Amino acid sequence: MECRPYEPDRDGAELWRLKTEFERGLGSNTGDEEKRTAYDAKLTEAYGERYLDWVRWCLEREPRSVIVADPGGDGLAGYAFVLPERLAMIWDAAVLNELYVEPDHRGSGAANDLMEAALSIAREQDLPLDRLVLDVDPENGRARAFYDRHGFEPWGEMVAREL
Repeated sequence: MECRPYEPDRDGAELWRLKTEFERGLGSNTGDEEKRTAYDAKLTEAYGERYLDWVRWCLEREPRSVIVADPGGDGLAGYAFVLPERLAMIWDAAVLNELYVEPDHRGSGAANDLMEAALSIAREQDLPLDRLVLDVDPENGRARAFYDRHGFEPWGEMVAREL
């Protein structure tokens, strides 16, 4: 499987497909019916266009922000999305915004390859703190175990409230 930079004109529809799977997985696997419904409701065509526009904005600042796992053939197996260095001041560190591998490709090594690509991108950034941070739901045991294997450890806790 090849991990390569995302190409908007070639990969846009596939990235959006994977993003919707990622979001639906968050809604279904890490919460109750209310969370699942909220995540499903946001996956509109307008949200998809806005997301892909934001990806393009990030790519203009860091051409390797999104790396895709390409098994060859018709689709992509997954992706990693590291925010551009310009946004490092949000957390004073590099931010792994998303890492997703579709279920049929889990266990293939694609996630490990995507993580290595994300770490490579992060190491090239000029950061206030030499860290790569991410948000992972405590109820997502599979993801937590993956990040533990890659040396991630707790670094604060995110809290949220409705607006």
